[in-house]
Amino acid sequence: MSKEPLPSNPYYSRTDTTKLDLPDSVWEKVLSPEVYEVARQAATERAFSGKYWDYEGIGTYYCAVCGNALFRSDSKFASSCGWPSFFETVRPGSVEYRADSSFGMRRTEVLCGRCGSHLGHLFDDGPPPTGKRFCMNSIVLEFDSDDGGQ
Repeated sequence: MSKEPLPSNPYYSRTDTTKLDLPDSVWEKVLSPEVYEVARQAATERAFSGKYWDYEGIGTYYCAVCGNALFRSDSKFASSCGWPSFFETVRPGSVEYRADSSFGMRRTEVLCGRCGSHLGHLFDDGPPPTGKRFCMNSIVLEFDSDDGGQ
């Protein structure tokens, strides 16, 4: 069964930092079902299944939903959790935080600072200098290499 291609996402930009406040019904039309499920419904991809959990390229990680810059590769570290992990964001305001008590746990949810999409969770077991571990879902990240490759 062939699937109709998604229309291009008119809200995606790597230069525009204007905050987006769009209903999920709009995002559902421009995102793949897999990205929508994680980004807008706070699902989590399986550990060790995402394309970036052990990726070592040099460059910048962006929100796959809106293009907002999130993390630099020099803040990425090897973590045994199975998801890409970073100890700091690329700039203040690139992400936002929300208390998450789902599944009987007390966690800090990490959201894109531009579009509000779910990216993952923040934990206090990361390396120096911050001691933080931004545990992100690969499917809601895009990587752009400093040398122009993947």
